[in-house]
Amino acid sequence: MTRPQTQSVLEQMHELSSAEDLFSFLLLPYDPAVLNRARLHVMKRMGDYLARVDLSVLDEDGVFLEARRALKQAHADFENSTPRAQKALKIYTQPRGNIVPMDGVRLPLQ
Repeated sequence: MTRPQTQSVLEQMHELSSAEDLFSFLLLPYDPAVLNRARLHVMKRMGDYLARVDLSVLDEDGVFLEARRALKQAHADFENSTPRAQKALKIYTQPRGNIVPMDGVRLPLQ
């Protein structure tokens, strides 16, 4: 008889439905004001931190600890800063193409 395969830490994380659930799963406290202000940015930054780590060489405890570290750091990044200042999302790092320089706007002389 084969035992059913238990889910990995990453699989369990993917099934969570909110940032608050992720903090609970990883046994971390959080500031609701930070999540209200920068929820998407915190999650994106956590993903960026995790992408820098080769999780395939870690056991499940190591993956859990790395995910915990990444989320804790991502939350800390936004405790005393704004999403715009942190530039976590691509929108803040791309040049804005919808700006027209004032020299290009000329009114016809009458």
